[in-house]
Amino acid sequence: MAGDGGVYRLRCSLLGHEQDVRGITRGLFPEGGFVSVSRDRTARLWTPDGLNRGFTEMHCMRGHSNFVSCVCIIPPSDLYPRGLIATGGNDHNICVFTVDNTAPLYVLKGHTNTVCSLSSGKFGTLLSGSWDTTCKVWLNDRCMMTLQGHTAAIWAVKILPEQGLMLTGSADKTIKLWKAGRCERTYAGHEDCVRGLAILSEMEFLSCSNDASVRRWHISGECLHVYYGHTNYIYSVSVFPHCKDFITTGEDRSLRIWKQGECVQTIRLPAQSVWCCCVLDNDDIVVGASDGIIRVFTKSLERTASAEEIQAFENELSQASIDPKTGDLGDINADDLPGKEHLKDPGMRDGQTRLIKDNGKVEAYQWSVSEGRWIKIGDVVGSSGGTQQTSGKVLFEGKEYDYVFTIDVNESGPSYKLPYNISDDPWLTAYNFLQKNDLNPMFLDQVAKFIIDNTKGQAPLNTNTEFSDPFTGAGRYVPGSSSLSNTAPAADPFTGKLKELNGNAAEEQKLTEDDLIILEKLLSATCNTSAEMPTAQQIQTLWKAINWPEDIVFPALDILRLSVRHPIVNENFCGEKAHVQFIHLLLKFLNPQGKPANQLLALRALCNCFVSQAGQKLLMEQRDEIMTQAIEVKSGNNKNVHIALATLTLNYAVCLHKVNNIEGKAQCLSVISTVMEVVKDLEAVFRLLVALGTLISDDKNAVQLAKSLGVDSQIKKYVSVSEPAKVKECCRFVLNLL
Repeated sequence: MAGDGGVYRLRCSLLGHEQDVRGITRGLFPEGGFVSVSRDRTARLWTPDGLNRGFTEMHCMRGHSNFVSCVCIIPPSDLYPRGLIATGGNDHNICVFTVDNTAPLYVLKGHTNTVCSLSSGKFGTLLSGSWDTTCKVWLNDRCMMTLQGHTAAIWAVKILPEQGLMLTGSADKTIKLWKAGRCERTYAGHEDCVRGLAILSEMEFLSCSNDASVRRWHISGECLHVYYGHTNYIYSVSVFPHCKDFITTGEDRSLRIWKQGECVQTIRLPAQSVWCCCVLDNDDIVVGASDGIIRVFTKSLERTASAEEIQAFENELSQASIDPKTGDLGDINADDLPGKEHLKDPGMRDGQTRLIKDNGKVEAYQWSVSEGRWIKIGDVVGSSGGTQQTSGKVLFEGKEYDYVFTIDVNESGPSYKLPYNISDDPWLTAYNFLQKNDLNPMFLDQVAKFIIDNTKGQAPLNTNTEFSDPFTGAGRYVPGSSSLSNTAPAADPFTGKLKELNGNAAEEQKLTEDDLIILEKLLSATCNTSAEMPTAQQIQTLWKAINWPEDIVFPALDILRLSVRHPIVNENFCGEKAHVQFIHLLLKFLNPQGKPANQLLALRALCNCFVSQAGQKLLMEQRDEIMTQAIEVKSGNNKNVHIALATLTLNYAVCLHKVNNIEGKAQCLSVISTVMEVVKDLEAVFRLLVALGTLISDDKNAVQLAKSLGVDSQIKKYVSVSEPAKVKECCRFVLNLL
């Protein structure tokens, strides 16, 4: 057993990366190793060397066309027994590598901005967070679903141990809990961007933020504790194995070790931004920083670096320049500082800092309990000069930039903020800036020249991509797309009721006596009670009726629900000419606060659209929007609405099984999992079980995804249902497939 010195000391410093090390994660193979990623566009796999003190670079993996910002390990599977390595970058892509190949096995595309966080779960699932304000759930090389709800860049993601639960942290200052693709809870408390997440148990997790705090949360939403210690942005938090102790790193040049809720050790580094950290299986700590160096710290006396290496580290630390504007050392008045004799007094706690003035120079020292002495951690200067060399200095709209300029286009007009990174193309940035703020294109040369003049003419690293530096920022802010949320209600079938309510309609919406006769004929034609075919006049009259106000529209919706089964009516409403208006009208009635009758009839009308080819084609094209809105009615207690929703899901499942659309299947599985939580009617449950069995039949990917959503545990309770017997039988059949 290695000797334990009680405090962490340097184990080794690893050179290799040429720029900031932005992400680090513990590896599975080789044992005791880890993976790092950097702004130099590479990922590197490190393995312990034979001396048991340092590490050797085993592979340098390349696949990104721009900076790499995050990394995670995908657990072993039958196909890949050593697991896989996933990296996310500023090129908007995720590269997936095997541990023995330097080129990607495959590349995941779908995000529209920097991918800055990754987390893996059971059954091969991968969760990614991006500056495009969305998260995506991937299974192997396919995107299963997209999580939308945050209003700013997503900096942190984690998959919880309980199946189907996911956490996301954002620049909108909130954390969200997701189950089966839907937001179940929002955690508010941080006062700035949420930068990191770490899982303590099935019921608790940690978050860190630009507000310089760490928070411990219960899954129920309660904030259990707030930890203070850092003096600047906290970028990363990582948990020790098998306990609730943790470590943090941040913009105050420090790694901090927390035991039983207290910061017990502070290790300063000779780099302003300590971007990332992880804990190895042997409790050694690995950190990456803006100087491109990886440093490993250990409690083991056997693995501690030599006295010469530790002295070299301290010398490097003592020569660092500390910018007082960061606030890391508090307010500084050089005239009031004591001399070097002040260092004769011991410190009160580990990590305590003390400033002294020596020969007109302000120096910073930190107390080390284990060493029993003050260690110099740098010279305090007017400016570190490192502002443009380290990202994370300027935050704008939740993202980091090297510069944020204030532009006055004319003296009388307002000022505009222009974020810029040294890797951006100044001309493209200027163009995007003018477009975003609706400014005259004649200013293009002037703005571009301003950028070049004020960035010391630093050339962009890459000018062939629309956006830029991955960790510092993009050329412009691209908000996430959100699905349509128009909503409203549906009806029940009597033309007599239609005539009665016609009297309550507004004058311009009232139907004439002739119109009412036309609708009766339409019902006869579509319900096969006459030999006549539906006419254009009849269909136009029906369109007028279903645009009535929602409090009287339900009889018209009932006629629509019956009529749309007829091929001519189906083609008219679902064909190329009017299909968008038609779908938006029906979605309007699926408002959770709307009338249940309207909800029911709108859902039934959608189900009946599947009868003909035109309707089937339209509903498959609009699947994402329709399902996103339809699921909103689950919150009501109307069993008929729940049955109609289950029937719509079943119709989609049948169509998706035919075309084997895995992304569509993922959305349907998410809907099934979500609706199963609330429905009580066994007919609705039965139809959802049939839909589930249809989706996963003959599709291993769909089976894996269903398991990752925890669907198997959700449906087990229906095995014991005695009546109707079909529920129990179907449940057993589906469980066998899973």
